[in-house]
Amino acid sequence: MNSNPSNHGIRLSVVSHHQNRLANLFMGDLAHVKGIDELVFTENLPEGGIQLPKHIPGRVINNTTPLGFAGNHNQAFTGNTLPYFCVANPDLRLHSDPLPRLLACFDDPKVGVVAPLVLNPAGLPEDNARHFPTPWGLGKKLLGLDDGRYHFQPTPHSAPQSIEWAAGMFLLFRTEAFRDVGGFDAKFHLYYEDVDICARLWRSGWKVVCETGVTVVHEAQRASRHDPLYMRWHAASMARYFGKHLGRLQRPT
Repeated sequence: MNSNPSNHGIRLSVVSHHQNRLANLFMGDLAHVKGIDELVFTENLPEGGIQLPKHIPGRVINNTTPLGFAGNHNQAFTGNTLPYFCVANPDLRLHSDPLPRLLACFDDPKVGVVAPLVLNPAGLPEDNARHFPTPWGLGKKLLGLDDGRYHFQPTPHSAPQSIEWAAGMFLLFRTEAFRDVGGFDAKFHLYYEDVDICARLWRSGWKVVCETGVTVVHEAQRASRHDPLYMRWHAASMARYFGKHLGRLQRPT
């Protein structure tokens, strides 16, 4: 592990799946963000009309064949020489610059990835910081007893909190850590890629943390939740995840 990153350069990866209207709002928010040196914007389905921020060197990838979450972000990571790699949803809004405090978390040389606290548009915390799923935990969730989240609140003066995994809507990786575990597992087409990479980071000696003093807003579009195709992808990813990790997880101490 490299405890002295030479600079704070970041490659940002954003993937749009017919979400360019929302993505343009996010691109506008980046005008007030410093520290991003490269932007890779992927149109997973052809759409056009994206307006990349002028102050960030950027390129657009137009997929001829749609890829999954993992495949798209691995593709965007290829050739990255900057010390950090950020994965962000196109439906995020940034009301302030999240990067200074997120980057400060990497002063701990064991931190491999950091996430902000994600809020919904009403200002309430979402469930982006979570405990690893288990069959017992999923049963409790189905019964409405516990949804597996850490019950964090925005805390301006807090210290970073070690968590088991963070959702892929906003993840800032140390490039060395992302490369060390081989990036996302592209055999997960959709769902559980974020759980899986966090599990592999912990097993490789890296920390996963949430900086609750930093917030971003997620204007989630969840129309796919009850789509049969997405439900099949979710079930297949769950099965793959449990096959890889059940009984072999390493949790924060």
